[in-house]
Amino acid sequence: MEEELTESLWVRIKGSAGAGDIILGVCYRPPDQGDRADEALCRQIGAASRSQALVLMGDFNHPDICWRGNAAERKQSRKFLECVDDNFLLQVIEEPMRRGAMLDLIVTNKEGLVGDGKLKGSLGCSDHEMVEFRILRAARRACSKLTTLDFRRTDFGLFMDLLGRVPWDKALEGRGAQDSWLIFKHHLLQAQK
Repeated sequence: MEEELTESLWVRIKGSAGAGDIILGVCYRPPDQGDRADEALCRQIGAASRSQALVLMGDFNHPDICWRGNAAERKQSRKFLECVDDNFLLQVIEEPMRRGAMLDLIVTNKEGLVGDGKLKGSLGCSDHEMVEFRILRAARRACSKLTTLDFRRTDFGLFMDLLGRVPWDKALEGRGAQDSWLIFKHHLLQAQK
């Protein structure tokens, strides 16, 4: 099967001594992009997110995503949200840029790596706003808006017991890989709580 091409550019910025490298990605996702190209883009994002520091920006054309509620109407947008969530990425743009929609995004895998984002108007006759931001070499400690779990204090016996109570045979019966993953993820997150 031939790999579907995506419109993306990836650059590694070499860090000086003591500072790690940064992977910088720029992406354009056409509004009519097919499922195979979306899957290829998610694979690229997954590979890049394993780097120590990632900044990915571009026009992803998912106008139906509600970033505050982490929800979307269209299937392709929900798949993109899953890709962002599964790779522990943060979307840092807070204001709509084009006709009330947040199509242009900046995502990162390290809180505090991207800062001082500002809209700077259009360049030439483009209908996109320029975004100016800083990549902060030493990711500063910011007051996190995200809840993070302290697994050092976890009662793994209780955790395993809660997951062991799920009738997995019945819960996963007749399900495909994607549905099975979503069911497992749901039960895992419930046990985490």
